[in-house]
Amino acid sequence: MTASTIDAVAERRQTVTVLFIDIVGFTALVDRLDCAEVRALQRDYFSAVAGVVRDGGGIVEKYVGDAVMAVFGAGEDGFEPEAAASAVRAGLSVQEALRGRLLAGRHRVRTRAGLATGEVIVDPLAAFDGGYGMISGGVVATAARLQAYAPHDTVVVCSATREVSDELIAYQEMPPVSVPGKVCPLDLWRALQPQSARLMAVN
Repeated sequence: MTASTIDAVAERRQTVTVLFIDIVGFTALVDRLDCAEVRALQRDYFSAVAGVVRDGGGIVEKYVGDAVMAVFGAGEDGFEPEAAASAVRAGLSVQEALRGRLLAGRHRVRTRAGLATGEVIVDPLAAFDGGYGMISGGVVATAARLQAYAPHDTVVVCSATREVSDELIAYQEMPPVSVPGKVCPLDLWRALQPQSARLMAVN
């Protein structure tokens, strides 16, 4: 069996939810710090985010500067609405976990998160050491864009994510945003809380 055949078998087309989360004002913050302190801050932050992602069934695909990209629903069992809801809950849980926390013992941070759901190529055998990532598709860029447009301390999602998880997560509609490279403005929804928590509060 050739290498190309192995790659073809390993790769599969699948719907996933991508989560991007980063620190607000990270560049201005680290410009004032020694590189050793930046590293300590990143280590503390990445550890907290990765723990929440993995507890929710997601996979950390990469770390870039202060951004974490995670994927939900990429398993061989396929994609279910619960995967999208788990991604949203992870975004909310990260913000809750970091609220009031001192990273590296002295830095309070605020985050923003963007999520998008769509079809990608999943490659579990992808090379991470300077190579390509585990998933490929336009949804990755969409999630990154949404994160950049998210207000501070919020989790925002695309219309596809909202549609598949609407029964599991409570959302608030936001004004559409015009994104470079996109023909039409993107519809946005802010994630508020899991539906079960909202129903308990009502009861």
